[in-house]
Amino acid sequence: MKHVKRIALTTTALAAAAAATLLGTTAVQAASAKPAALPAVHAPAALAVPDGNKLTGVYSAHGVQTYTCTDGAWKLLEPAATLSDKRDRAHRPVALHSRGPVWVSTVDGSAVNATAAVTSPKEGTIPELLLKATATRGAGTFEGVTYVQRLDTEGGVAPAAACTGTDQISVPYSATYAFYKAS
Repeated sequence: MKHVKRIALTTTALAAAAAATLLGTTAVQAASAKPAALPAVHAPAALAVPDGNKLTGVYSAHGVQTYTCTDGAWKLLEPAATLSDKRDRAHRPVALHSRGPVWVSTVDGSAVNATAAVTSPKEGTIPELLLKATATRGAGTFEGVTYVQRLDTEGGVAPAAACTGTDQISVPYSATYAFYKAS
């Protein structure tokens, strides 16, 4: 059953990416029709992005945090989420988030990899994060991204109970991801 849920999520994410690719012109036109103003980002002081970086994208994410049983405890295996622009009322997918962590634009194929720089714990949910980009590729949405914030997290926490064997479990989560580029 665990593999069925994971396959269903992966299939959904791939279908969204394929649809965005096939309808690329429509997605680009929709992106250019959006208002220029980005939503406000409210981050704890510990997750502040260094001076010299400007906010370039704010996306809501919905997906799962997948955990695997390792030595009797749940350990994070990978996230899998679809991101949509907070300004888009239709909630069309604009990016996919997965292990790395990496974010790949379904609009233009650009991508950013990052590593956690600062963690800010939150009661009852996965922590909020400040991530520093380690690599980017392609032109477009994620070109030149320097920092990523994971904010407004809900859910995604590994079960507290011990586990056995090589079990896996996917726990739903949501978050806001804010992307920054050097100004």
